[in-house]
Amino acid sequence: MNRNRTTGLAIVAALSAALLGGCEAPSLGQLFSGEKTQASTEVSGQKPQQEEETNVVKKKQPSLEETIQMVDGVPTVTNPAELTVVVNKKRALPADYIPSDLVEPNVPFPFDEKVEKRMMRAEAAGALEKLFALAKEQGIELYAVSGYRSYRTQKSLFDTYVQTQGAEHAAAYSAVPGKSEHQTGLAMDVSGADAQTRLEESFASTPEGQWLAANCAKAGFIIRYVQGKEDITGYAYEPWHLRYVGTDIAEEIMSKGITLEDYFQQAETAQKQ
Repeated sequence: MNRNRTTGLAIVAALSAALLGGCEAPSLGQLFSGEKTQASTEVSGQKPQQEEETNVVKKKQPSLEETIQMVDGVPTVTNPAELTVVVNKKRALPADYIPSDLVEPNVPFPFDEKVEKRMMRAEAAGALEKLFALAKEQGIELYAVSGYRSYRTQKSLFDTYVQTQGAEHAAAYSAVPGKSEHQTGLAMDVSGADAQTRLEESFASTPEGQWLAANCAKAGFIIRYVQGKEDITGYAYEPWHLRYVGTDIAEEIMSKGITLEDYFQQAETAQKQ
């Protein structure tokens, strides 16, 4: 049998096998060049690279229990510098913790004083700038009101709340020193141009408040203290309080309407399955 006849029969056989098997027939160019087709890849047992990448196991997220230790009788976080650190009434920051990368974001403030509350950690500050720029493009005017707050400043603020508003009000709307997210450098209180709704629950119903809730995750922020979740966060609803956690986590939290605590609980449950 001559060479041309042998090649022709091989091509016919390959085309017939592909058609009978319900697969897409390979082109003549693929047969002559030796290029692998989907059918030949499946037969050989080799998975496409994209599928292999999809099946890569994600890095284990440490549980809340794994990032806490007792310090002088106070449950204290062991990962204060992590972007996903969880700080609440049951999880304190080290009293001497000061972020090493504090900077001032280039966004509008409703005051001129150069004080610490203008500061945020570098990554969070950059994200806030992006969020404010997006708001401006869409006709929304936002102001940064209060960012980083040292342990000392938080103590002074909390004591003032207790003296002027009473201990119960202070416990609901302010944090005991060491248990404020503002000390992480990852939080910023935000408002619109109207001073009447600044740091007030009514901010949620303003155009600025509604826009913030709908878009903050695009820059990696969440509304940290969610309405109806006070029993989980320990704090009253604060539609003005933004917390930076990164885009992926923020989008998941905001789309589900859950808290940062819920996110870690769900992640831990999923990892056990």
